[in-house]
Amino acid sequence: MSGGHTLAAFDTELAALRSAIDRMGELVERQVGLALDSLAGPDADIAGEVLKGDAEIDRLEAEVEAMTVRLLALRQPMAKDLREIVAALKIASNLERMGDFAGSVAKRAVTLSTLPVAPPVASLVRMGRMVQAMIGDMRRAYTEQNPELATSVRDRDGEVDAAYTALFREFLTYMMETPAQITGCTHLLFAAKSIERIGDHATNVAENISFLVKGRLPSDERRKEDLSSYAIAPPQDRA
Repeated sequence: MSGGHTLAAFDTELAALRSAIDRMGELVERQVGLALDSLAGPDADIAGEVLKGDAEIDRLEAEVEAMTVRLLALRQPMAKDLREIVAALKIASNLERMGDFAGSVAKRAVTLSTLPVAPPVASLVRMGRMVQAMIGDMRRAYTEQNPELATSVRDRDGEVDAAYTALFREFLTYMMETPAQITGCTHLLFAAKSIERIGDHATNVAENISFLVKGRLPSDERRKEDLSSYAIAPPQDRA
């Protein structure tokens, strides 16, 4: 009887761990969506909601860490159960960082809302929605333990990198052509980098889902398309 009781308790604890991870993912997806809304305004009130929501993500990360330590110490899991616990710890860390980057975007939105000249944000928001869609699929891949969907999330990281490089060039051009846009575009560049990093962390989570299900990380290199380090603005015609 005690063995059955112990197994049932272990299953209950694993279910609680999965639930905490799913809740973190739900909050992160919401935070990223709100951060993009705050940029589109720009809207300092929406940005404030993002900044207030970060504490709950931090609390859940600490809760996941405590649960994983307990499970490892008391249950001595093996095989897939062990992989799930290790993956949960890594996934929670990535989700917490995603929440932090969403907060960084919101802080930029607060500053942008005070500028006399509104910078162009449409392209950045489009890129952000790409990342938000990755997060939604990442969450579903975790819940369903679907490695194919996780792989599709990972494969989209290169698209986000390419969009970031294009934005970098676009904002450089705006700043050269319209000096009044320099401050706003500088803040948008920082926001764009935060969004690109959110995509990186979503990709990390996707890789950990593959590890959880298959017992190994993807063997191929990620497709990286961030060429912003080499980007230059086109020369300006002089009369």
